Amino acid sequence: MDENSEHFKPSLKLIDATMLVAGSMIGSGIFIVSADITRNVGSAGWLMVVWLITGFMTLTAALSYGELSAMYPKAGGQYVYLKEAYNPLVSFLYGWSFFTVIQTATIAAVGVAFAKFTAYLIPAFSEELVAIDLGFLSVSPAQLLSIAVIVLLTFINSRGVKGGKTIQTTFTVAKLLSLFGLIIFGLLFLDKDIWRNNWADAWKLTGLTSTGTDINYSAIAGVGAIAISMVGSIFSSDSWNNVTFIAGEIKNPARNIGLSLALGTIIVTILYLLTNIIYTGVLSLHDIAYADKDRVAVSAANHIFGTAGTVIIAVMIMVSTFGCNNGLIMAGARVYYSMAKDGLFFKKVGTLNQKSVPGFGLWVQCLFACLWCLSGKYGDLLDMISFVVVMFYMLTIFGIFILRKKRPDAARPYKAIGYPVLPVIYILMGLAFCILLIVFKPKFTWPGLIITMIGIPIYYLIKNKSRETPEAVDAE
Repeated sequence: MDENSEHFKPSLKLIDATMLVAGSMIGSGIFIVSADITRNVGSAGWLMVVWLITGFMTLTAALSYGELSAMYPKAGGQYVYLKEAYNPLVSFLYGWSFFTVIQTATIAAVGVAFAKFTAYLIPAFSEELVAIDLGFLSVSPAQLLSIAVIVLLTFINSRGVKGGKTIQTTFTVAKLLSLFGLIIFGLLFLDKDIWRNNWADAWKLTGLTSTGTDINYSAIAGVGAIAISMVGSIFSSDSWNNVTFIAGEIKNPARNIGLSLALGTIIVTILYLLTNIIYTGVLSLHDIAYADKDRVAVSAANHIFGTAGTVIIAVMIMVSTFGCNNGLIMAGARVYYSMAKDGLFFKKVGTLNQKSVPGFGLWVQCLFACLWCLSGKYGDLLDMISFVVVMFYMLTIFGIFILRKKRPDAARPYKAIGYPVLPVIYILMGLAFCILLIVFKPKFTWPGLIITMIGIPIYYLIKNKSRETPEAVDAE
């Protein structure tokens, strides 16, 4: 354990940790991104392949992280693993990217998704309306509601881990049951003709246009289309690693973090696959690809439940995004806490409040996420950061090989399942994904890389300032 872990209260059980993994993964993506995937791959079979590849990569990464979490059951998780395997610069670049975009922009995006679907029930919260017009900035009721939700969840989590734990477990169980319910009703109302048509030519890899004209791919372009499609599915399956950030508050972390990673990712992967099977059983491929505003789940629910489907899905997404944001907010501040302990973030962020949580770090995160809500640019950045997210996952998993050589005698209560084969497969798949994005969608890569690289001069500025300040904590 690290020297500060005794100040945290280990109060999260295995079920709580598993609900954090599953709850942080399931936001609004599964209800939306299958539209873009279908436009890119053009068939039911390849739609499922994209989700299968993503599920395999997520599960493989989670099983690999189990070894690292057992070795270093400390607050900060992935940030700590990168520091131990490489050096403080690499871990800082991860923490920098995590704070500036990965976590805070995700919190903003999930918050606005909550508000958008609230507007289905209460039109006054529509993103089309203007609540505040400052001339240089227009703010919609949806943005204000998203900010209010982020502030509320931050306040609850700043009052101790118990409140956040209760919300997380309750809302995750609710969203899992809701998705299971949608799947069961979807099977009951499955349209055999639609199913037969969708799966008649399941392995034809083409692009779908709104006019119904197929775009035929060359072999290389087809692989590129799969990689582009995975941007959405990876975003929908991301944040599974959040449980590692809160290790200091999990009972028996050496066992329960790895187990919760495996259980949570398996549950979500199965749910995602079944949900997409339902989509192909009640909607034509064209209806999936060109659902209104990409809201595939709304179209599917309308087919299953009639006009009540819109309300049912709106409530499901509200529950899903509220619980998802709670998990993101709860876990994120622990990374900044670890950075501050290394002298690489505001000093006060590295302190715990009277409730034994990093309260100041929670409010700094809240402020930045709220600014992203106001900017309206979080969606573009999240698309662009997928490349960086996978890059850091690859580096972290490669860290297992480094640490096995660097620290062969270190205690490893849990070892990565399938080592070295599965970690190597993940790294190769991740590398292929990143290379294909560079080739076919450079706009998805360079912005994320630039944001990450900006962290290099900032790191050295902080280090130079630390050398000039005797009381600063030396990150080395």
